[in-house]
Amino acid sequence: MENSARVFPRICEVRAFVQEKSQHDQGADCHDVEDDHWINGQPIPIAHPMSSYPLYAAKRKSWGINGTVVVEVEADTGEVGVGVSIGGEPACFIIENHLSRFIEGQDPRDVELMWDQMYRATINYGRKGLPLQAISAVDLAIWDLLGKLRNEPVYALLGGKTKDQLPVYMSVNTLQTLLSCLCLLNTFDVYEYAAVPQNAYTNKLINRTSSRPDNAKAFGFVGAKIPCPYGPEEGDEGLKKNVKYFQEWREQVGHDFPLMLDCYMALTPQYTIKLAKELQPFGLKWMEEFLHPDDYDGYVEVKSALAGSGIMLTTGEHEYTRYGFRELIQRKAVDILQPDITWVGGITEARRIVAMAAAYDILCIPHGSSIYSYHLQYINLSPKSDTIVPYFGALFDDEPLPKDGFIQLPDRPGFGVTLNRAKLIRPYVRSNDAVKANYARNIDRPISSTAKLPF
Repeated sequence: MENSARVFPRICEVRAFVQEKSQHDQGADCHDVEDDHWINGQPIPIAHPMSSYPLYAAKRKSWGINGTVVVEVEADTGEVGVGVSIGGEPACFIIENHLSRFIEGQDPRDVELMWDQMYRATINYGRKGLPLQAISAVDLAIWDLLGKLRNEPVYALLGGKTKDQLPVYMSVNTLQTLLSCLCLLNTFDVYEYAAVPQNAYTNKLINRTSSRPDNAKAFGFVGAKIPCPYGPEEGDEGLKKNVKYFQEWREQVGHDFPLMLDCYMALTPQYTIKLAKELQPFGLKWMEEFLHPDDYDGYVEVKSALAGSGIMLTTGEHEYTRYGFRELIQRKAVDILQPDITWVGGITEARRIVAMAAAYDILCIPHGSSIYSYHLQYINLSPKSDTIVPYFGALFDDEPLPKDGFIQLPDRPGFGVTLNRAKLIRPYVRSNDAVKANYARNIDRPISSTAKLPF
């Protein structure tokens, strides 16, 4: 009898949810926090793109959409994949009323087909931002479903582990893993996170800030990243405060502990160069996302000006798709790329970006995205940065946490976590007829009977 491949189930339905807001549970949106949270610029300010407008300068969450989106992709056989991103109800609308038509009825193994159709169909209003975040959530849900259908972790689908464990640094507003290429997406060398208990020795700084590199060192992380408090609008006085702030933390954690600065799109090329040179004597490891993400020329200018300084330059958190990263890579604009897997286009697009970067020997250290980048990276969102808490809050029952400077990937199917559905709300419920129509359209789609050159 002739052997035949396994028959795979089809995707029968896509569902998009928001999370009911509750205290100390930000879900997938790290800025959807209480007013007194350190990542919101309390009590020490954090520079950001709206810092020049007094109405919005004090709190980072005051000017964003804010909100989590959770996507479930269900197979005919009942298995459900889960993906998350940010964007709240607007993202849910896009997923339910637009992207679903390219997913329902499809073979879940056809990730490239589905991604291409979602991307092309949103070009007229997408390419970056919210539509790509919606696409990312759907794509991640499909990969999670694939892992569950194959009874394998996603990292195994991507080529397997290249490391037994992943070192993490603490982004004292989040935890991130420093990864540099772990499989394809399991292809990084480090990740991102944040936290540590108060003691008398740290009281001086603790009373002034809730961003805590001392905690990172005490917890065994391989380094720490602190936010830049002041931007160009604060003038020379603000620059002096930035230098003093960094210098005090350097004295606190010692000369040999890697310390980085996150500038969150708040600076100009001229200000960045001046600040970096002021911080060079204090061992600044890298300077992150210091310019507007579309200022590619500015990134090149800064990199040229700081050549030989020993300070590494990074960006990519707010860059989207391989097309945006192509600009950074070809221009050699930075030393490290930091795609966020829940924003950039999901696993499907992230593996293309990693491959492009590898060809230029450029490091990739993903931003945030927890379980979705461990199979790529990590971040800590403890309100006072003094404990290690799940990056996605209570969204998952079993989100892995770092220990002694490492994160261990769970040996469970998909992304290895269990969705807590208790506070999920589906704002745009579609009729069964609408879902079935999408399913039938993809099952019965026309197939060309005439071969033609595609050029």
